[in-house]
Amino acid sequence: MLKALRILRPIYNFTDKFLMFVCKLLLIGDVCITSMAVAGRYIPFIPDPAWSEQIVLTLMVYMAVLSATLAIRRRAHIRMTAFDTYLPTKLVKILDLLADIAVFGLGIVMLVYGIKVCQSPLARFGRYESIPTLSRFWMYLPIPVAGAGMVIFEIEQIIQRLEEIFDPQDLQKL
Repeated sequence: MLKALRILRPIYNFTDKFLMFVCKLLLIGDVCITSMAVAGRYIPFIPDPAWSEQIVLTLMVYMAVLSATLAIRRRAHIRMTAFDTYLPTKLVKILDLLADIAVFGLGIVMLVYGIKVCQSPLARFGRYESIPTLSRFWMYLPIPVAGAGMVIFEIEQIIQRLEEIFDPQDLQKL
């Protein structure tokens, strides 16, 4: 079963590269809009759009949740490792697996309830204050997107943790 799931590794790699590309575009957009807004406050002929602050904050939220999913893939999240040197290696791997399962559960909750929030009247009919034509749906969309990314990358992490815990010979016995 684990070998069959390893076939999905190119999908994980593509998703990782795609999300990294999107994060780069969001950062470029953030820097450009913020630079224009700051320049517009001090240079008379450059406009300072009223919508700049809300759009910058929305882009930052997208960037934060997408980069969090990328950190899951790279095992780069901050975690408590103070006792790892004192505990048996197998126990540390099992605890890491339990942590991955908990994050997987969080990803499912974010996906399911994020979709419900995106379908709510508040998201569909609410508007940005400075951009009345833009729905608040875009403000809530990062929640299910991040949940989906967490689920996708946690499946890979759980598979890798299981491979670390069990030797290949132990897996053949199962």
